[in-house]
Amino acid sequence: MLNIVLFGPPGAGKGTQSEKLIVKYSLTHLSTGDLFRKNISEGTELGLRAQQYMDEGNLVPDEVVIAMVEDKVKSTANTSGFIFDGFPRTVAQAEALDKLMVENGTPISLMLALSVDEDELLDRLLKRGKISERADDQDPEKIKNRFAVYRSETTPVADYYDTQGKLFNIVGSGTIDGIFADLTKTIDSNV
Repeated sequence: MLNIVLFGPPGAGKGTQSEKLIVKYSLTHLSTGDLFRKNISEGTELGLRAQQYMDEGNLVPDEVVIAMVEDKVKSTANTSGFIFDGFPRTVAQAEALDKLMVENGTPISLMLALSVDEDELLDRLLKRGKISERADDQDPEKIKNRFAVYRSETTPVADYYDTQGKLFNIVGSGTIDGIFADLTKTIDSNV
């Protein structure tokens, strides 16, 4: 089973590339953003808790995120693997994900980390905010806070997977198809 962690800061293109990787490798998409939105729209306890943190531009606490991810993994049968889009975001989440996946007999295969300059990311997010009307993508200060949180809390996750020999860095600037080609070449060469 192929299990990919697709990693990168907000606006790096994780969602766009996930869609293409899902089709190519027949993977099940697991996006914490989608899980948050689903739980929020359904008014679940986890969704309400997540909404409060997201409105402040902060990361949702590990226990809330892990509970949502565990529900999704355990409720998905007959898959060729998962692509984790935007998760894990902390080392504690990465450790919990590794434990969950090993318990299910299917460890993480590799982490693909998209890197993009922050000025380009800010432009992408503000444009996305206008199109999607997502409140978290319309305020430059909240976006910059998300970048700061990413740098301080999320970047260590790359080091965690690097120590396992599973980290592969990919330049996330350029054409969508060019980035996708780099991703698939990396996957095909390392699994």
